[in-house]
Amino acid sequence: MPRQPTASTPAPTGDAYVGALLPWFDGHGRHDLPWQHPRTPYRVWLSEIMLQQTQVSTVIPYFLKFLQVFPTLPDLAAASNDAVMAQWAGLGYYARARNLHAAAQHCVALHDGALPRDVDALNALPGIGRSTAAAILSQAWNDRFAILDGNVKRVLTRYHGIDGFPGLPKVEKVLWALAEAHVAHVPDARMADYTQAQMDLGATVCTRSRPACVICPLQHACVARRDGRTDQLPTAKPSKVLPEREAVALLLRDAHGRVLLQKRPDTGIWAQLWTLPQADSGIALQDWFDAHVHGSLDDAEALPVLQHTFSHYRLHLQVLAQRVQGLRHEAPGLRWVDAATLATLGLPAPIRTLLDGGALPAARPARLTMARALPSSTSE
Repeated sequence: MPRQPTASTPAPTGDAYVGALLPWFDGHGRHDLPWQHPRTPYRVWLSEIMLQQTQVSTVIPYFLKFLQVFPTLPDLAAASNDAVMAQWAGLGYYARARNLHAAAQHCVALHDGALPRDVDALNALPGIGRSTAAAILSQAWNDRFAILDGNVKRVLTRYHGIDGFPGLPKVEKVLWALAEAHVAHVPDARMADYTQAQMDLGATVCTRSRPACVICPLQHACVARRDGRTDQLPTAKPSKVLPEREAVALLLRDAHGRVLLQKRPDTGIWAQLWTLPQADSGIALQDWFDAHVHGSLDDAEALPVLQHTFSHYRLHLQVLAQRVQGLRHEAPGLRWVDAATLATLGLPAPIRTLLDGGALPAARPARLTMARALPSSTSE
């Protein structure tokens, strides 16, 4: 009877890529990540969403904290939007959290409160694409599916010597074909290991800059190493200068020291998070203030400008601080929040840092009018 491959036994294969990668993973891969113990579909899914565009070291504390509050998929589905965003705040790319929450609710409504073990059903859930669905199926159930995240794209591009930016559809099509050709040679019951092995190799050895080729298990068949092109592959994305935008926000406190927060719309930057009242121009925010707040901004204090880089522009946010009497009237999406409540709300990371006082020197009195705070329109 043939010997079955295990986590410590290299499996025979007719594919040099797979044959080298699995033994390397057994000895050098990551085997103690929190979502591996236990490796349930819910935990795998949560980790895959958090790991999109975010490093493992950053994700781990968020993952553990998130599970303490939402230990099961039904717990997540039953939570409020504010509760979910509060646990995600600081991790960035907030659409991931909104999609995660919506997908959990879909699973409760359509799949008996569990992730479906079906690639089409997974793809139909918010926030889950082809590679994420494959990663969930291969890691949670050992199903035979190829993945193609950023790490795998880099490894395959160098190993096979594929030119062209991997984000282009025609290049991605080639990489998918290669990924699927390799996965056909993975031994049964080792798909979870193989999937993790590819991600680990890209994250720890075949890194974006200065890859450690001398310890790479694929070095002898790697086209990029053979041709001295590891610094050229993958082909870089065509460079684009980020536009610069300016905005102004109000840090308003009432007589009790509470901060006025405004909930962002369901779409756009910082969607569904609580943040400071904000506008693209001083004139627009002055009009908003006059309509909603009792008080004056004539002697507002100008805090140091906050700078925050999004994926498609860089924001320079001028914050003006002022004590006010209160709101002229109650309005949806506006609330006064004390210090104890701040921790329970989802706030953008730079706004939370500002309110915690951890990164700003003392405010300087400026007697800065709204008209002088910013130009009348946003500049890019």
